[in-house]
Amino acid sequence: MNRFLIECTYVFHHPEMNSGIQRVVRNIINHLPLVQDEAECIPVIFKDGKILEVKQLAPTYTDEWRSRVRQKLEKVARKLVQVRNRYWLIHSRLLRFWPWNASHNVQRVTYVLCRLVSLSFVLPLYLTEWVLRKTEVQQRAFEMECRADDVLVLLDSSWHADFFPVAERLQQEGVAIVSVIYDLIPLTHPQFCDGPLVQVFDRWFDWIANTADGFIAISSTIRDEVRDEVQRRLGKERVASRWFDFFHLGSELDQIDPNQSVRPVVEKLFTSGRAIYLMVSTIEPRKNHAYLLDAFEHLWRDGSDVVLCFIGRIGWKNERLIERVKNHPELKRRLFMFNDLSDVELEYCYSHAKALVFPSFVEGFGLPLVEAMQRGLPVMASDIPVFHEIGGEFISYFDLHHPESLSRQVQQYEGSGIFPATRDVADWSCLSWEGSARQLIERVGRQVRIQQCVQSEYDETDHCPE
Repeated sequence: MNRFLIECTYVFHHPEMNSGIQRVVRNIINHLPLVQDEAECIPVIFKDGKILEVKQLAPTYTDEWRSRVRQKLEKVARKLVQVRNRYWLIHSRLLRFWPWNASHNVQRVTYVLCRLVSLSFVLPLYLTEWVLRKTEVQQRAFEMECRADDVLVLLDSSWHADFFPVAERLQQEGVAIVSVIYDLIPLTHPQFCDGPLVQVFDRWFDWIANTADGFIAISSTIRDEVRDEVQRRLGKERVASRWFDFFHLGSELDQIDPNQSVRPVVEKLFTSGRAIYLMVSTIEPRKNHAYLLDAFEHLWRDGSDVVLCFIGRIGWKNERLIERVKNHPELKRRLFMFNDLSDVELEYCYSHAKALVFPSFVEGFGLPLVEAMQRGLPVMASDIPVFHEIGGEFISYFDLHHPESLSRQVQQYEGSGIFPATRDVADWSCLSWEGSARQLIERVGRQVRIQQCVQSEYDETDHCPE
């Protein structure tokens, strides 16, 4: 019987991260004990050229002092990130004026200085956190021996680490390699990503295309994109020996601390009785926050009192948008932005909002959509294929080329009280994280068995999965 080694290196070393891929990895790993009836599943990480079995994904601080230090570090981290982002906003403004707009050398010097200042904010924090984690890591993961029939599932954002030699050695020893693909955005839409990420991701995907035995995406939309990209790189003959599948994600917010409370400023806004439309995501170009501002400015000009609320940490390539938000005349009146909400507060926002509005240009899945719909919150989203796959007729779709398309839907909803989707969100159902983990293991296991049958030229095909 195959063992499934579920890789979670990045989340293991960055347990404080709570968005996108990190949320998926943590929830899948934490629900593996519930799906052990499907197969033996072992969380693993790469470290120092070895593979380690994870006994505990997140650190626990065994005394009050360590717990207090961690809480203070998290609070300081939020403040430092805010200060660092202000420095980069100043940097972007300076580029408009002389001598920055006239001299490339002055721009480079200013950029280097800003990088150094930025590093000076976070380096002491990183060093302190490293000291706290060092002994914890030694207690949470232990070196293990792999078997020839093991299946290594690269669940985490593995392009962040150079683990290629370890994985190649394991494959030579008989271990099958399966890659989980969240999206191909750095390849298909590089304009939305930082330059270094595009290069790193392209290098990683080239390696994974040539190495992996199979690929499992988080939607059928991405599965088809992955198959096309692998075929483009390897050709039809080589791609025929690989398999492609997909699974869907869960929706529970797993980091709700019963001891945490909702901040008064959040509670005051969401109990005001006003119609609040949420956008939940990292603030970065691909998420298309500017489109929402355009659409809601149209509503406000027409006298509507609807509220637009951005929830999510500040990401990259967003200086112009952040400046627009912070200088907006409706800020803290009909426009709000929260960059550091806890899961308790996010749950509160989902429960008290009027709708989620989600204008992404491109997505691999769209986790906030299922988080909202699972709580009965209706969703208005951009008209892209993956959202139709996830939400079908339960979502109301708008045209990305025309912000007025969204404005009209909001006006219709506000005027009639009837949400402009074909079907009621109350009738929608989704996977739990346990169901997602089970679906992942079932589909990987089935594909591995099929591939093993094909490779062994097994004659009794009725014993092989179809």
